[in-house]
Amino acid sequence: MPAYRPEEIEKKWQAHWKAHRTFRTENHSDKPKYYVLDMFPYPSGAGLHVGHPLGYIASDIVTRYKRLRGFNVLHPMGFDSFGLPAEQYAIQTGQHPALTTEKNIETYVQQLSSLGFSYDWSREVRTSDASYYKWTQWIFLKLFNSWYNLDTNKAEPLTELTARFAATGSEGIRAAGDDGDRLSFSAGQWALFSEKQKLAAVLPYRLAYQQDTYVNWCPGLGTVLSNDEVKDGLSERGGFPVERRLMPQWNLRITAYADRLLQGLDQLDWPDAVKEMQRNWIGKSIGAEVTFPVQGSETAQIKVYTTRVDTIYGATFLVLAPEHELVDELTTPGQRAAVDEYIAATKRRSERDRMTDVKAVSGVFTGAYAQNPVNGAPVPIWLADYVLAGYGTGAVMAVPSGDQRDYLFAKHFNLPIPAISDAQQGLDQQADPTKEGRYINSGIINGLTYKEATQKLIAFLEEKGLGKGKVNFRQRDAIFGRQRYWGEPIPIYYKDGTAYGIAEADLPLVLPEIDEYKPTETGEPPLGRAQDWLYKGKYPYELSTMPGWAGSSWYYLRYMDPTNEARFVSEEAEHYWGSVDLYMGGAEHATGHLLYARFWYLFLKDLGLVSSNEPFQKLINQGMILGRSNFVYRANLSFTYTPKPGRSVEINPEAIPTLFVTKSLADSFLSEDAAKKSAAIEAILSWYNNRISSLLNKYPDAVFHATTAEDLSITPLHVDVSIVENDLLDMQAFQKWRPDYRFAEFIPEENGTYVSGWEVEKMSKAKFNVVNPNDLIGKYGADALRLYEMFLGPLEQYKPWNTNGISGVSGFLKKLWRLFHPEDGALAVTDEPATPAELKVLHKAIQKAQEDIEKFSFNTSVSLFMITVNELTALKCHKRAILEPLVLLVSPYAPHLAEELWQELGHEPGSISTAGYPEFREEFLVEDTVTYPLAINGKVREQMQFAAAATAAEIETAVLASDFLAKHGEGKSAKKVIVVPGRMVNVVV
Repeated sequence: MPAYRPEEIEKKWQAHWKAHRTFRTENHSDKPKYYVLDMFPYPSGAGLHVGHPLGYIASDIVTRYKRLRGFNVLHPMGFDSFGLPAEQYAIQTGQHPALTTEKNIETYVQQLSSLGFSYDWSREVRTSDASYYKWTQWIFLKLFNSWYNLDTNKAEPLTELTARFAATGSEGIRAAGDDGDRLSFSAGQWALFSEKQKLAAVLPYRLAYQQDTYVNWCPGLGTVLSNDEVKDGLSERGGFPVERRLMPQWNLRITAYADRLLQGLDQLDWPDAVKEMQRNWIGKSIGAEVTFPVQGSETAQIKVYTTRVDTIYGATFLVLAPEHELVDELTTPGQRAAVDEYIAATKRRSERDRMTDVKAVSGVFTGAYAQNPVNGAPVPIWLADYVLAGYGTGAVMAVPSGDQRDYLFAKHFNLPIPAISDAQQGLDQQADPTKEGRYINSGIINGLTYKEATQKLIAFLEEKGLGKGKVNFRQRDAIFGRQRYWGEPIPIYYKDGTAYGIAEADLPLVLPEIDEYKPTETGEPPLGRAQDWLYKGKYPYELSTMPGWAGSSWYYLRYMDPTNEARFVSEEAEHYWGSVDLYMGGAEHATGHLLYARFWYLFLKDLGLVSSNEPFQKLINQGMILGRSNFVYRANLSFTYTPKPGRSVEINPEAIPTLFVTKSLADSFLSEDAAKKSAAIEAILSWYNNRISSLLNKYPDAVFHATTAEDLSITPLHVDVSIVENDLLDMQAFQKWRPDYRFAEFIPEENGTYVSGWEVEKMSKAKFNVVNPNDLIGKYGADALRLYEMFLGPLEQYKPWNTNGISGVSGFLKKLWRLFHPEDGALAVTDEPATPAELKVLHKAIQKAQEDIEKFSFNTSVSLFMITVNELTALKCHKRAILEPLVLLVSPYAPHLAEELWQELGHEPGSISTAGYPEFREEFLVEDTVTYPLAINGKVREQMQFAAAATAAEIETAVLASDFLAKHGEGKSAKKVIVVPGRMVNVVV
């Protein structure tokens, strides 16, 4: 057998696995089940870089390990294939998004397969396939036709609600949502309602409902964007301006599940940081809803929610969101222009910017006043963009003495800041939110404690009909519509302006073909371009599509039964697989996908369609692999010229190069050491003056304008890491890399090399530090890449990438190969019995490798394998009794090499996946001898070896019989010998 050649071995086994469907999983088995899930990728045109597979490699190691441990393992893969990038490409090129997506998926499948992942590809799902999104639409219809009963604390079909309307009317029905949006009627009135009136009465109860909602509207993209898709008031994709706009939108009533989503976190084996992010996002608080009547109006009133009703006497102003429904009514003529200008400016800021910008203070007075409900005092009404219409009531009771943001606002606009507690301190500098002390300047609660005051005020407000105690949540209902083409059509049609769900038998509602993928000329979403796209040939469809998170909220269930045409997942398959045992993915999905998926699962649980309590039992967030960027240093020189008087001149661009200086010269130029800086400037200007001289000789009719030392600067520029090796730039490749560098020249090191700079930062195409796994697989092999990514550090931590390090892992695999093929020759494994030393090395490895995988500590396992191979190499071990278990240990990490060696050892090709994991036997780690430190009066003098089974008496006898006391006892006799078993011996003299 020749030397280890991963390029041959890996292709061979990947083809074998595919042909024999080695990793196909059945939905029934006598083995215990284990479900390993990766967050499936969006297939971008760029494909995978080396940072992407980190979590996939880790989950594949666990998958292969669990199979060896006797589990029936489900490990699927698919693609989150709807999305805005493909649609934007379609708008630019006219190519259908499906074609782009299909091509990108082919690239991803090739890359994932080349890494040797043991996916059951027969279960692949794609969210953009109609056979898949049929069931996404089906779940939406279930939400549309359900309401949340607060008495039973679960979702129920609307038919049960309408049956209660028919029997007793709306009285006594407790449902999630805003009671203020609902009608009050008797059973008799319900019976007299028309169909349209009944549907209108039911709408505020639905879990999927339409409502005018403030959204991030991006005119440039023609769609609504999520907060995550907006950065600094611009769309993340394309950099188009984004504004807040009130639009009719589909919403899902996730707020109905807020309490259950909170409680369920306690049962999950998830990172604490992720659980805390969800708790903060849901934001449960216990407080009071208070009504402030508007002065001069018989009907207008402002409701605020506060967790500190005890501070109400210190409320010196109200702050409304600029989008608040009463703004137009409240604004006085004298303030109209200022208010309109402020609202226009607010529209240009995203919600995230408004929430996170705690330094800037801005606002505008409406000119109107409210009345404090506890003392009748006038309260000025302001607008400020730090209040959001969709949070709570869109209004804040501002207490500047107790809230820092209110304090800064009051200071900025010179509003009063009265103290309300005798324990407040430093109000001339900042707010003090203390709950200690007793209240002052506070009417009916003067002298009371926080608890006493809170109870008394809530009772007072409820008695007067001006407030009530209330539990509130920061979380809002989820906007579910996007005004774009490449997404799931929402299965709704309209009759006389009323929304109806299409019949389940008519699913899927397939995306229609359209001529362009941008909004219509009249501002309708792209689906408005569809010709004759009508339900039953006469009713218009909803023109919005579902958001990207719709298909990803339940895909893990479809993996269980991906080809079922009659049900989204069969009862048998769902009961067998239950919830996901291990979910691997990024922490950036904490308050998006992970929260929405839990919400959908709880809803399906309410309908009796799933059997567990939560979808994902254990979650691991892999850290990011950071790129190692390289830099070249451009010297900014002024090669300007003018013709001599009366002459004309045309200079070849090649004659005026761009100069790049090596890192040591750039460092000297940027140094604070004056001598180093001066020498660097002299070297660069010397090169420059020589170039000027040669140009003058070549172009005598030109006058060249010189750069001075004061004009000189150096700019570091990212360079493609593929043309840098060990920080040495391939200068010829650099000149070919970009047209504008074709004539680049260099001042190199003294040895003629150009040393580039480097920095660890996020991998990005813009930084040219993306490393394609295909390149590394071609050079080192997939097994080396898998091992190296695990070797970089603990899975959850961020870690820098350095391509140079992979060669060491490649060397390890060659060393492992040579245990079986000494000197890269023929297989030389023997059947000789193993020695105690060899067995000790093996079983130390078995014990540690098993512990490491169970703890998801993969980097320490790679180190362990290296140590183990080194020790066995030193022992010249080529014995089957040692090497066969070693192959099994390594197989989850380096599966291709393990398969090859397993076959060479005489096993059925491809059978390593079904072999058992090596059994750890502790007796092989028991030492035959123990080395004891020997001490005189506690001071260690030397060491002595004893049999591990020696008794204390035997050890004492042996020590006294030796020359130890004669050498170190200074002629004194032993008073006592203390033997600490397995630790030490102390002779007291």
